Amino acid sequence: MSQIRPLIPLLLTAGILIGGNGLQGTFISLRALEEGFSTSLIGLVGAGYNIGFAIGCVYVTRILRAIGHIRTFSAMAAIASAAAIAMVLVIEPGFWFLMRLVAGICFAGLFATVESWLNASVTNANRARTLSIYRLVDLGSVTAAQYLIPGVGIGGFELFAIISMALTLSLVPISFADRSSPVAPEAIRFDVKALWNISPLATIGCIVVGLTNAAFRSLGPIYAQEIGLSVTAIATFMSAGIIGGVVLQYPLGHYSDQIDRRLIILIATFGSLVAGLFLAFGAGSDEWLNFAGIFAFGAFAMPLYSLCSAHANDHAAEGQHALVSAGMLFFWSLGAIIGPLFASFMLDLFGPRALFIYTAVILFLFMLYTLQRMTAREAVPAGERAMPFRNLLRTSSFFNKLVGGSHPQQGHLRQDARSDRIAEREDQV
Repeated sequence: MSQIRPLIPLLLTAGILIGGNGLQGTFISLRALEEGFSTSLIGLVGAGYNIGFAIGCVYVTRILRAIGHIRTFSAMAAIASAAAIAMVLVIEPGFWFLMRLVAGICFAGLFATVESWLNASVTNANRARTLSIYRLVDLGSVTAAQYLIPGVGIGGFELFAIISMALTLSLVPISFADRSSPVAPEAIRFDVKALWNISPLATIGCIVVGLTNAAFRSLGPIYAQEIGLSVTAIATFMSAGIIGGVVLQYPLGHYSDQIDRRLIILIATFGSLVAGLFLAFGAGSDEWLNFAGIFAFGAFAMPLYSLCSAHANDHAAEGQHALVSAGMLFFWSLGAIIGPLFASFMLDLFGPRALFIYTAVILFLFMLYTLQRMTAREAVPAGERAMPFRNLLRTSSFFNKLVGGSHPQQGHLRQDARSDRIAEREDQV
């Protein structure tokens, strides 16, 4: 713990940010519904955040290199706080879309700053502990934040003020951190064509995760409210999906390291599809059936991003893993922009069940594509894979670097083995 202690301010800051962001996502959807916004307009507001997040992912490294970590964090936190409180002053869909877009840019910058700072501060001796604490902070803060909604109430200005206060207070722990700002990170290169060439399946998979999981995060509260769940039950419903996402991460990841990863991707996709169909046609308005259904959906759907990332890294050459990390996050952002928009139109036309019918259709098409790719290219043998499965958060590409550093020796050994076997095949040819 003496090694972790200097990182506590950064971890506290991350917890405040993640909790505030999770609270804002659920609350904005419910408040917009109460204000009389149509479901399609709520989907547009949700897409605004993801558009901003995609923009922030592209430009944040340039900002960090230009003005440093401390100034970047301070500016982004101040702007995000102002955007949150401004939404209660002007209740209008176009303005809310703009404020959520601004928030998306800022949160992309805030997460990247914290995770870049952590990545520069950890050592191999404390990396695993830091990651474990970071994941607990993520799960605990997002889950706890959901219950502020029934505790405070959807109406009034209070929750807007709490979100703004949280963003402002996130400056406090980081102000007590080590006064030496870390070295600015290297520029991140986005190469869409290169990532597609490395792994078409992983590229499509990230888009699918954005199309489905982002739609759930934006419109899940609307689904829950329209089937008659109370505000407290809505908070539990969203929390169950988040907690479910932790349960199968490591079992699925472990088996994906042993066998063809695409088979595990297929199993996770099928499990998500079945859970979505259960929510659409079997759960009805029963609270506990919906909790069980969304827990199962989260358990299978949430690991898909990490599985697709691992599959892409299996095919990446040495030196391409940073490109894969940035590209995966970018393609997820594209799906996350389209998903809430399209799903919200479906809800407007066909009611709340359409959310998970839409999800099931997308997942079914992805299963067909996965099967096609399994016949088009052989799996990378387990001994030739550059790195093992890693449980990833979709907060910034720096999180991938933070996780990736925990297995440097193993990664090099596997990369060397892979290179040797490729050379042997070339000699045989």
